[in-house]
Amino acid sequence: MSSMLAFLQRMADYWPQVLSGLGNTVLLAVIVTITGLLGGILVFYLSLSANRVCRRLTEAYISFFIGTPLIVLLFLMYYGLPQWGVQMSPLTVSIIGFTMNVSAYNARYLATAYRGLDPDELQAARAQGFSDGQVFRLITLPQVMRLSVPALSNQAILNVKDSSVAFLIQYTEFFAQMQDLAVRSFRFFDAYLVAGAVYLLLVSLVVLAARHLERRYVLPGTRRREP
Repeated sequence: MSSMLAFLQRMADYWPQVLSGLGNTVLLAVIVTITGLLGGILVFYLSLSANRVCRRLTEAYISFFIGTPLIVLLFLMYYGLPQWGVQMSPLTVSIIGFTMNVSAYNARYLATAYRGLDPDELQAARAQGFSDGQVFRLITLPQVMRLSVPALSNQAILNVKDSSVAFLIQYTEFFAQMQDLAVRSFRFFDAYLVAGAVYLLLVSLVVLAARHLERRYVLPGTRRREP
């Protein structure tokens, strides 16, 4: 206990850097959650294209980014592209890498929900003169979004936890600052324990927000049962 108190005192002296890192973590998680959702909607829309080539390319995109570890993509962009004269900041690389990865997962969630829609409803809308764009915007997207709220919420939680990977490309988020503090104080166990507690708190806040969204937007009969 005394060692933890000593570490917390050291952490208090280092508080501005820790708070800055925490802000960077939240910033990255919020940005990629939004861009990943928008990207997922776009990829999902392209997966419904009447053009077979477009559909196959979209499926290849989804399969590639779901099957490729995120850290490999980040390293490729941050450490590999400079060899070709392309240099980007750690935040830019993180946003692009996370967005491409998260978009693929979100598109797959939406596609799974799409299979649960009544095809007769979509056909009836087309028979009424709705264009493909109108069918998607007015009928398909609202329903698959509501059906996908639990999966999309889980992805938002993963975005918070996975943001810690960005410290490996020198993005000074919360875990990077805690790692630096651990090295400075030689209190590795205490530092990682506090880091885990903070991430648990952040995830808990996202879970509470996700449950609120589920109660408000999930379609009747699709709500997850509480254990």
